[in-house]
Amino acid sequence: MTSSRVTMESIAQVAGVSVPTVSRVLNGRDGVSPSTRSRVEDLLREHGYRARNSLRAGSSLALFDVIFPEIECAWETEHIRGIEEVARDAGVGIVVSSLSGGATATEQLLRRLRIGRTDGVILAANTGDEPMRSALSSLNVPVVALDPAIRMPGEVPTVDAANWAGAHAATRHLLDLGHRRIATITGDPGLRCSQARFDGYRAALEEAGLAGGAGLSGGLVECGDFLHRSGLDAGLRLLTRDQPPTAIFAANDHMALGVYEAARRLRVGIPEQLSVVGFDDLPGAGWASPPLTTVRQPLQDMGRSAAETLLALARGETLDTPHVRMTTSLVVRESTRQVS
Repeated sequence: MTSSRVTMESIAQVAGVSVPTVSRVLNGRDGVSPSTRSRVEDLLREHGYRARNSLRAGSSLALFDVIFPEIECAWETEHIRGIEEVARDAGVGIVVSSLSGGATATEQLLRRLRIGRTDGVILAANTGDEPMRSALSSLNVPVVALDPAIRMPGEVPTVDAANWAGAHAATRHLLDLGHRRIATITGDPGLRCSQARFDGYRAALEEAGLAGGAGLSGGLVECGDFLHRSGLDAGLRLLTRDQPPTAIFAANDHMALGVYEAARRLRVGIPEQLSVVGFDDLPGAGWASPPLTTVRQPLQDMGRSAAETLLALARGETLDTPHVRMTTSLVVRESTRQVS
């Protein structure tokens, strides 16, 4: 049996099972014993069965997988919108998955990918860890890392944003308004974007001569996890200090809105008593009260770029720019004001 002639019928014949059984294995459905599933999967790999042909110039039949660590906010939605736009125009289907189910979800996903149900994979945020990359490397399909949480091997194309520059611009904006006690709430310290945003904040303070008492060593750095609750908790700690900050730069919009809630509970006026800047410019940022000053991360454009890169790789094209860093920009709204 040669790979060019492999069909579900031929796999079923060799495995000694029915065609519907092979179909259930291919689609990850229940109703197949573990031993039978393992035997069919081994044969599919051995004979190079592909449910879909790799996308080449002139072909419109393909399927891309987009994998997130979890899907729970507009950050993922904005990326998906950009990816879906490119995929739709190219006639490519997308399957969006998350690993929020833990080891079981990861193994189910890898099982489906191993039996050839994808023509390319976009790994978003911190789904590009070593075990996942190792598992994908055996599939012989292109992989693109979107906003990678860790440093990726040089051969993996990446798309991310100018996190350092965005954080520097946010802090510089607060300095220009006359603020000198500027706090920050960082994201997960294990993520590249968190470190880059903290470094941008620190660099702006150092340039202003404030990296000492009023800045980094002044107790104005709180660690969050990009979730609203951590912004609320950090905001409460900062605003109840003997010398609270006059401004807070939060490393994402969710934590910035957590600071809003902390300020509300403590009856601290924004921006009258406290200026707040976020990062991302999620749709809700402009609807907050007051509308949030934030760093715009071009999430949809990043999704489009990742999909275009994967499409080129799937067609066998050579990339001119395998590592794309997209520009961020400061969006000034009503949550910041000049120090009176």
